Amino acid sequence: MVKYFSSLAVAGAAVAAIVVGVSTPAMAAGAGALDTNKKISLPNGRGTMTYIDDGDMFQVCDTRADGHGVTGQLRNGASGFPTMIEVTDGGDAGCDKKGYNVGNHLDEKYMMWLWWNGGGDAVVSEWFNE
Repeated sequence: MVKYFSSLAVAGAAVAAIVVGVSTPAMAAGAGALDTNKKISLPNGRGTMTYIDDGDMFQVCDTRADGHGVTGQLRNGASGFPTMIEVTDGGDAGCDKKGYNVGNHLDEKYMMWLWWNGGGDAVVSEWFNE
C-alpha cells in the first residue's frame, strides 16, 4: 500500500512539473506581450498622440519646430462622436497631457484624432476601449 501511494505521489509530481513547465512560460509571454497603449503619428514627423493605458492619459507632442503646433482629440463613437478631451501642443518644450477615464464596456468605443495646426487632414486611430 505504501508503494502504491509513493508511486502515485511521484506520478502526481511529474504531472505538476509538466503543467508548471508548460503554463509558466506561456503566461509570462502573454503578460509581457500585452500592450494596450495606442499611438498615432502625423506625416512628415509633425507630431504624435499617445493613449497611455496605465493612468488613462493622452499625450500630444509637437515634434517639429515649424510654428504651428498640433491638436489631438479623444472622441466617443457610441454617442455621435462628441469630443471628450482636447490637447494642444506647440510653442513650448515637452509634450502636453490630459487624463480621461476610458471606459471598458463593449458599447464604449473611442477614437483619437490628430491634426497639424498648419492645415491638412486629421490622422485617426482605430476604435478602442480599455
